[in-house]
Amino acid sequence: MSDLKPILLVEDNPRDLELTLAALEKCQLANDVIVARDGEEALDLLTRRDPATGKPTMLPAVVLLDLKLPKVDGLEVLEQVKSDPETRHVPIVMLTASREESDLVRSYKAGVNAFVVKPVDFKAFFEAIRDLGAFWAILNEPPVGCHRRGTSGAASGKGG
Repeated sequence: MSDLKPILLVEDNPRDLELTLAALEKCQLANDVIVARDGEEALDLLTRRDPATGKPTMLPAVVLLDLKLPKVDGLEVLEQVKSDPETRHVPIVMLTASREESDLVRSYKAGVNAFVVKPVDFKAFFEAIRDLGAFWAILNEPPVGCHRRGTSGAASGKGG
């Protein structure tokens, strides 16, 4: 396992999941990609605490979060992560098919770092994911004390 922070991909659509993983792999990022297939699973990963320290066991480099998810929707995941002082600095990119103005406004009010509408065209979708992965995992500078490198108590692996 790499000592780089992982990318957390939260996606329930099998086709979008496959395309996103392929695009991230094509970027040749060293970051592991952890997959959650619904909002409840994402919250479990993001809120799990080390019993000894009380600190989160996984703080990803970025969360690529679908808006329309089963069990717990993406907006609720966003709100919970941004309301916790231990996780609020984690960058969250809403990656969604929704073009609803209300979804955009609600996401930014809740603290989303970016809102990206999934392109319908395969090539455009692939390029958007590649660019997102490269920006958030390589170019973005996290706040002081929130280093790119870190350990993760969560199981991880490409496509996992």
